[in-house]
Amino acid sequence: MAKPYIIALEEHYLDPELKQLGGRVDRIGPPGLIERLDDLGAQRLREMDESGIDFQVLSHSIPGLQNVDAAAAVPLARRVNDRLDAAVRAHPTRFAAFAALPTADPRGAADELERTVTKLGFKGAMINGMTDGLFHDDERFWPIYERAAALDVPIYIHPAIPHPAVVEAYYKGYVEKHPGLLRAGWGFNVETATQGIRSVLSGVFDAHPGLKIILGHMGEGLPFYLWRISYGLRASMSEKTFREVFCRHFWITTSGFFSDPALVCCMMEMGIDRILFSVDYPFMDNPPGAKWLETLPLGAEDTEKLLNGNAKRLLKL
Repeated sequence: MAKPYIIALEEHYLDPELKQLGGRVDRIGPPGLIERLDDLGAQRLREMDESGIDFQVLSHSIPGLQNVDAAAAVPLARRVNDRLDAAVRAHPTRFAAFAALPTADPRGAADELERTVTKLGFKGAMINGMTDGLFHDDERFWPIYERAAALDVPIYIHPAIPHPAVVEAYYKGYVEKHPGLLRAGWGFNVETATQGIRSVLSGVFDAHPGLKIILGHMGEGLPFYLWRISYGLRASMSEKTFREVFCRHFWITTSGFFSDPALVCCMMEMGIDRILFSVDYPFMDNPPGAKWLETLPLGAEDTEKLLNGNAKRLLKL
């Protein structure tokens, strides 16, 4: 049997200028994390080949440009994205890209999204965490979503470290011993799921009905909670249920979450057409994800959708 073509689309790197400017690098991860974030060539390609991953959609590691002020972020975004474009052009059969956006200037971010999509062939954008302590459902950020809908490209909402007030209120006394609690252990999931819920409630999908959002990590738990959330909001969302809006506008990936029960739950709630394979490299190593694929509880058609078909359709690869 021929090996399936495998596309992974939450795969991170670190721009050298952002690194030199003192952008915080999250060092919690497997050995060699920083070296792998720095590499967009031989080592990355070798590790992809070793695990049978054919294609990566590259995106900047947290926090990206979300903690850069407006004046600096717009020209910096252009340089960051141009360097990423050069890396993609060096290996066009192996890489594509999501843009880093200067969200402190939403209209500048919308213009940069359009430039990267129309001039560089980027497949959408990734936004990490908050900007100036604000979730990105705030209406000041809606120009980004308006432009994404007009361009018919998705926005990937990615976690970052929770707001300091949340860390103080929710995690104090535990995070010192268990720093992963702020990250994949719980904090990342809660913050990003909250962003997803707020986006549905904000009305942004009514204003821009073509908007497409991607969430990683099996939808940050939201598929599991869809029935409960919809029931809890039934009085205030009588025209369209939360579940209806979520399943119309969101796609999810398997990044860093290689679990059969979670996959089956997501399939039952959203359908296989909304789920895309990702690894979360290099915060997650490629081999566990590749090994998981060998025993997926799926038929051939659904496996093909998960591994490449859904990504090809959503990202126009």
